[in-house]
Amino acid sequence: MPAADFRIPPLLAGITGPQDLRALPTGELVVLAEELRSFLIEAVCASGGHLGPSLGVVELVIALHRVFDSPRDAIVFDIGHQAYAHKLLTGRQDFTALRQEGGLSGYLCRAESAHDVVDNSHASTALSYADGLAKARAVTGGTGAVVAVIGDGALTGGMAWEALDNIAAASRPVIIVVNDNGRSYAPTTGALARHLTRLRGCPPGRAVPNVFSHLGLAYIGPLDGHDIGRLEEALRRARAAGGPTVVHAVTAKGKGYQLAEADEIDHFHAIGVIDPATGQPISDAHPAGHHDTAAAQSWTSVFGRSLLALAREREDIVAVTASMLRPTGLHRMADVFPERVFDVGIAEQHAVTSAAGMAMGGLHPVVAVYATFLSRAFDQVLMDVALHRLPVTFVLDRAGVTGPDGPSHHGMWDLGLLTLVPGLRIAAPRDAVRLRELLREAVAVGDGPTALRIPKATAGSDIPHLARMDGMDILHRSLCRPLDVLLIAMGPTAPAVLQAARRLESEEGIGSTVVDPRWLTPVNPALLHLAARHRLVVTVEDHHRTRGFGTLVAQACTDGAITTPVHNLGLPPAFLPHGPRSRLLAQAGLDAEGIITSVLRAHTALPPHVLPDGRRLPWP
Repeated sequence: MPAADFRIPPLLAGITGPQDLRALPTGELVVLAEELRSFLIEAVCASGGHLGPSLGVVELVIALHRVFDSPRDAIVFDIGHQAYAHKLLTGRQDFTALRQEGGLSGYLCRAESAHDVVDNSHASTALSYADGLAKARAVTGGTGAVVAVIGDGALTGGMAWEALDNIAAASRPVIIVVNDNGRSYAPTTGALARHLTRLRGCPPGRAVPNVFSHLGLAYIGPLDGHDIGRLEEALRRARAAGGPTVVHAVTAKGKGYQLAEADEIDHFHAIGVIDPATGQPISDAHPAGHHDTAAAQSWTSVFGRSLLALAREREDIVAVTASMLRPTGLHRMADVFPERVFDVGIAEQHAVTSAAGMAMGGLHPVVAVYATFLSRAFDQVLMDVALHRLPVTFVLDRAGVTGPDGPSHHGMWDLGLLTLVPGLRIAAPRDAVRLRELLREAVAVGDGPTALRIPKATAGSDIPHLARMDGMDILHRSLCRPLDVLLIAMGPTAPAVLQAARRLESEEGIGSTVVDPRWLTPVNPALLHLAARHRLVVTVEDHHRTRGFGTLVAQACTDGAITTPVHNLGLPPAFLPHGPRSRLLAQAGLDAEGIITSVLRAHTALPPHVLPDGRRLPWP
């Protein structure tokens, strides 16, 4: 969709930074809040992004920037879902290319502004950052307040409580603003959620026992998170307290946009391009956010339906999610078997070890998590699941390049970690048929863990195989040419690899075999036999190329004394920016054109082909 020009409302247009905001008369702040919301609804509906969370914190962000002097005072936002109002008030008002290549990041970004303290958009980290910043200022004699803004959903993460334990034990003046809207991606779960619900029902200003005060933190609240005057007063009190203080602000997610406020399923947490009047998609693009509003053939949707079908067949199958029931497709199973689906909050470590316990108890847990988030639970996968050879299946959604969410969300690190885990079998389906097939095979494994990688994309058309050989699928074989190149396509790279193979044959006279290994680990011995029969092996994967599947193939060839050279194509060893998935893959050389170029370049290192009669033929 082409970038649109958005009219900046008059008050907002006069704000180039927080200093201008602090100069505004109090009576104009309500108008400014309305302008911010109006602009956000128009701009985010046109580009996609995190709309509901940003609308809910407009007044809170105004109050924060009026009381504190950013960037001298550090304001650390957890995750960054609520960052858009903050961006607008810190001089970034060009939203025409939000989350698009060359435009503003959808999260906090230190390269964009000195007002953004962290880039990381993984949840439950703000309190640890704040604790560290406060310690650094105490050691160096630095000045300025340290403020952490964290949602009730992010407070379900164990890391937040580790930080809270340290903050409460010290006297350093860390101010913790709890943005309590009762939701993360969905209604917040657990005992803390119940506790905050009880606190929300208490009269404002009345001192009531609560978990924060019991830990030794000063507590101010609960406050109306949309009353700028009261918020400013509370934040000034917290600053003057001189010690660790919690300001509990109760907000409404999606405030000011009726469709978002009334939404029970949280479709407006993160959106694609939609009509602001109806909330309906007006673009064929894959949705920009976390929930699955794409057609039935999105990978997430195929997985959700497939798991439900297996759960109907087997009573021992249970599902686990870390506060992402709908984004990972588990809501379908939860609707039918609510007693067998467990949302543990934003707590990936607990999710994995809890799954280990369920497997010890005779169940087969399926842990559905974004690929980028599983790295937070690597120790648990290694020591709590794999060491015990437990039958737990991990489904890694958003594996590979995710597109507009940027460097913290690209799923390009999981294989580099998971291939180190002894006994873990990893699969990568190339289409919806193979996803259903491989998921069934994975949950049938009873002597160790399994994992499936699926991308953030539409599953596309089924890709049939010519033959299946020892569990691998042969997708293409040149019948009229020598066996020059073995192209190994990992999962969703298969369409580009097939296109490259056909063009290499028709345009360059280079014969090839294209194979989909289906199961990546352990490396199939039959793959080595195929490698030995070709003059060149090229692996293609939507993952970091230096620690991915191609590395395993190359090592297996070395171990098996296979002398065929192996070239690995994959993502570069870098943090990739946000941008269209197809464009980022092309830039990494993972489209058909890039694969062809790499294969042609590799021929220069090959020796001439020796025929049985001794004649030496150059590379075609």
